[in-house]
Amino acid sequence: MLLLLLIVAFIFLILRLSVAAYNYYTTPVLLKGRCKEKELVSILIPARDEERNIGELLKSVLLQKGVSFEIIVLDDHSSDNTKAIALEYAGNYSQVKVMSGKELPIGWTGKNYACHQLAQAASGRYLVFLDADVSIHPELISSAVRQMESKELSLLSLFCRQQTQTFGEKVTVPLMNYLLLTLLPIKLIEGHADPIFSAACGQFMMFKADNYHTYQWHKLARGRITEDLAIMKMLKQADEKGEGLLSDNLMTCRMYTGFGDAVKGFSKNFITPFNDSILLFVLFLSAIMLGPLFILSTENSYLIAAVLLIIGSTRFFTGRLSGESIWEILLHPFQMLSFFYIGLIAIYRQYTRSVDWKGRTLVMPKSSKAPTTNQKSRKIVSENALG
Repeated sequence: MLLLLLIVAFIFLILRLSVAAYNYYTTPVLLKGRCKEKELVSILIPARDEERNIGELLKSVLLQKGVSFEIIVLDDHSSDNTKAIALEYAGNYSQVKVMSGKELPIGWTGKNYACHQLAQAASGRYLVFLDADVSIHPELISSAVRQMESKELSLLSLFCRQQTQTFGEKVTVPLMNYLLLTLLPIKLIEGHADPIFSAACGQFMMFKADNYHTYQWHKLARGRITEDLAIMKMLKQADEKGEGLLSDNLMTCRMYTGFGDAVKGFSKNFITPFNDSILLFVLFLSAIMLGPLFILSTENSYLIAAVLLIIGSTRFFTGRLSGESIWEILLHPFQMLSFFYIGLIAIYRQYTRSVDWKGRTLVMPKSSKAPTTNQKSRKIVSENALG
């Protein structure tokens, strides 16, 4: 029995190392480049209580090169100076428009409804949804349009390069890319049609406008907290083509400002990649935490050396690909303790099915099953499958 447990633990570790190595050597990163077309791009920014970030984002968006663009900010009932800052930019730059969000309907999350309203107001051939806490390189939008053109994509989503300052951020934020890059070969998001190979990041979602208006993606995902993943799955079910890539230095973000902030943010969506199943998540959490501890407990120097080499190599691949410093990589044991803590809170929140976020109560889904689509007609046949 002990031998079987050892074999299972090592297989799990080696599989994750293999995925991390595949991602490292295939380098799924958006390349910098200029697009050929000069079609209008609508850059759409939902913002709620973002006075700390909105100015820096607008400043970086206005520096975009090689592309025509409009910027629309939707103020989602902010209680701070978000709207005033956005209006100041609108008064100084003709490309910037500001709109006020409508009252949130029952069954919608705030972000999804804000994005839905923004899309209705947009005029561009491409729609880019940006979170207010990111900052973008002057060539990001042009490079993204170029990728959309060359791959004939309906959706391109980018995983941001994360910036951390406090110790609490350094032991939590790197978990996002660590889990992503050890669970999914990123190239398969675009390279394989099966929805199981899906991942996306709501910080950057670029759609072809005609495709978006046909399907109304945020409306279909209206009740989802992790709308990005749900939309990528639905898009692939509809036989449309989506891709996810790392942004490298073309887009950066400081997601959270401390440990408590990060725990609250991550715990609301940690279980979603596991089909919102507490059981599947508990099995994964047990494997990732207890497997290495079981091997270390054998006190066999060869086994201990092997497991440390596997974990170290895995962490090196994911950390370097994500642009992390060597110090963040060396904090891996503390990050695993944070993962366990966040995981327990995520399980509790999934069980109680509610979490407060930016002054609103979000209802956790019972299941992440996406609406079904008819691949021949490419029309949604069940908007209500989200339940």
